[in-house]
Amino acid sequence: MSSGFDEISVSRALVQAYQSKLSDCLEADVLIAGAGPSGLLAAGDLAEAGVKTVIIEKRLSPGGGIWGGGMGMNDVVLQADAAGISEQLGLRTLRAADSLSVVDAGELACALYLRAVRAGARYLNLTAVEDVCIRGEAVTGLVVNRTTIVDALPVDPIMLTAQATIDATGHDAAVVQAVQRQGLPLHTQDGRMAGQGAMDVVAGEQFVAERAGKVCAGLYVSGMAVCVVFGGPRMGPIFGGMLLSGRRVAELVAAELAEPVSAASGKTSSQKRSK
Repeated sequence: MSSGFDEISVSRALVQAYQSKLSDCLEADVLIAGAGPSGLLAAGDLAEAGVKTVIIEKRLSPGGGIWGGGMGMNDVVLQADAAGISEQLGLRTLRAADSLSVVDAGELACALYLRAVRAGARYLNLTAVEDVCIRGEAVTGLVVNRTTIVDALPVDPIMLTAQATIDATGHDAAVVQAVQRQGLPLHTQDGRMAGQGAMDVVAGEQFVAERAGKVCAGLYVSGMAVCVVFGGPRMGPIFGGMLLSGRRVAELVAAELAEPVSAASGKTSSQKRSK
């Protein structure tokens, strides 16, 4: 019985499909670095709003720290403020004390990813941030390479461009670090990353949810990177704040992209205010 395929047809199908996807990812409305909880939630919100969104992730699988819960225990704690997101994703929840609920870590990671890609977001795994593209004083894209190549082999990267970029890379704050290396001042007290403080679960959740936002023209930050950039307390093993920060940053980005562009300057009014 003929199988209808062989080694070449399998390889060709893979290469052609990925080449088409990668080519489509070169220009986006929004680039999101990091496919953790905040990055995936933001990607889903933006894609559902019709914004062309590309997510890059340095690891093999999306989900970031979701999979480990806390200390490798694969359940995730959410506070009441994130209950609406849990319901939107259709997650099964176990009620716990103190207005907390618990969801399966894998279910949360899969639900966030499926929502984002089914809404049209593009996802590139094993893709790491090497540097940033800057025009004038604005971030205009990311310089990326294969995770297995960065710092290992002298192989040139490629560039992805976007109107807005979101750094959702967690404690690494990889995009913001690249911006800082290039000397572009940040919207912080001294123009540099502040570094995160000691653990405070309640304050950390509130900080990351409320302070997610712009760090310089063209660049936003969400999730744990918010604490590192703006000097918030370290977050505990609870994930609602990261989801809420992803939603907040998606709203801010969508609102800025919707602003009319000045014919004289080629910049939106908010971009002019950011300088």
